[in-house]
Amino acid sequence: MKYFLLILFAASNVWATSNVGATPKPKKKIFTYCAEAAPIAFNAQLASDGATFNASSRTMYNRLLGFENNSTHLIPSLAESWSVSADGRKFTFNLRKNVKFHTTNYFKPTRLFNADDVLFTFARMRDKNNPYHLIGGGQYPSFQAQQMGEIIEKIEKIDEYTVKFTLRRPEAPFLANLAMDFASILSAEYGAKLLVEKKPEDIDKLAVGTGPFIFERYVKDKSIHYKSNSDYFAGKSLIDHLVFIIVTDPTQRLKKVINNECQMMPDPDPRDFAEIKKNTDLKLLQEPGLNIAYLSMVVEKPPFANVFIRKAIHHALDRENYIKEVYRGNAQVAKNPIPPIMWSYNRQTQDYEYNVVKAKEYLQKAGAVDGFTTDLWYADASRPYNPNAKLMAQLIQKDLAAVGIRVNLKQLEWQEFLRRSRQGELALSIQGWTGDNGDPDNFLNNLLSCQAIAGGNNRARWCNHKFSFLVDRARVTTNIQIRTKYYDEAQRIFKEEAPWVTIAHAKVFKVAQKNVEGYHLSPFGVIEFQRVSVP
Repeated sequence: MKYFLLILFAASNVWATSNVGATPKPKKKIFTYCAEAAPIAFNAQLASDGATFNASSRTMYNRLLGFENNSTHLIPSLAESWSVSADGRKFTFNLRKNVKFHTTNYFKPTRLFNADDVLFTFARMRDKNNPYHLIGGGQYPSFQAQQMGEIIEKIEKIDEYTVKFTLRRPEAPFLANLAMDFASILSAEYGAKLLVEKKPEDIDKLAVGTGPFIFERYVKDKSIHYKSNSDYFAGKSLIDHLVFIIVTDPTQRLKKVINNECQMMPDPDPRDFAEIKKNTDLKLLQEPGLNIAYLSMVVEKPPFANVFIRKAIHHALDRENYIKEVYRGNAQVAKNPIPPIMWSYNRQTQDYEYNVVKAKEYLQKAGAVDGFTTDLWYADASRPYNPNAKLMAQLIQKDLAAVGIRVNLKQLEWQEFLRRSRQGELALSIQGWTGDNGDPDNFLNNLLSCQAIAGGNNRARWCNHKFSFLVDRARVTTNIQIRTKYYDEAQRIFKEEAPWVTIAHAKVFKVAQKNVEGYHLSPFGVIEFQRVSVP
């Protein structure tokens, strides 16, 4: 027994001695973000909403080009450099070498990123015979709205690290379009593996990219979990794990940030600003928004096919009151479909004043002297351009009642709202948009051209061929003065036809714990966490 105790004592003494001065393992840094909505997929090709971009393309993917922080200036990403031919039709990209795709428990890449991945990514969207084209529904909202399928004549692999795009015509926004989320580069090797396994739909569910974070798991409509990519070509992130908690109500999101359950949240309710500013543990981040909130009227559906009805609704809405009540003064009334901070904004456009008498006169011209009954649809999620869609809907309902239009309010869950909006099912709905690339084309063509109907971005399903012609002409020249001339006239036509009621351009806000460092606000309203740090 004494012998046993002696051995035990000696062993414990060795253990204690060996641990003297040992460095404890560093604590894993976890950053939790309270997201405003769930993504519709983990592939931005299928989406046009910020919630999906934040959860997929901004966390797990890269594009050939990117945007500089706080800017619309283009910078290299998966393409290290590029050149453009004299006729503006050929774009040659020199790809970055030694870029690794993510290794996960469902995919282990055997090669590095190369030209095949670029060809695969765009073939899915532009080639109707591609085995992936119809996976996920066959709709590619931004790709289709930008008319990329018609514009791109061919994409060639010159060698393993050189790709050439040949266009059918010059296209001024082309490079900026390649920095948009829909152009995130997928793994061709992963795509081939899924086809062999007969699980092609997994490409949009179990993501494999080259970005700063690697997908771990998704608890539907509740949380998304990522880990840092230690092989990221731009350097490992300063946090080890990233978690999105999905909380649609902004007041509940704020409570979680106050309690440090989340370190950051988007789109706070302006009614909570006073509380936020008083809290010394929080900081309120803000910037001008490259956005618009609008009331969409599907012109294919009666009574909104009648332009007099659309003008009556425009005159009936007290938008200044919406700025006061919904935004608490942190927005301005929108006149045009593009924000006033964007070049080519037409300051001469005549807006529709709030005037109940004129609204009733237009109803009379439309043969609707007694008004009519309609549904007004809105989403359950706050957005950068609209912090409180429910309150806005209630104010619109009240204003329209004053001119004899009886409105039933209808709320939809965010993903269902997007789906039905794209299909043109919501005749009257509160919509919005945040720009993707800083070019007016991203609003005027992407949201309002005839070509944007097929992809679902043209929510009003308004097709004015003169408008589309002007916007199209503006895309084939890089001369800003000529482009502005076309866009000026396009904005005038839009205002005369009134497929939307332009409501507001909002400032963009986010709330963070005061010790969050390294976060940069984006003019596009998206979130990037690669440089974010917490103690």
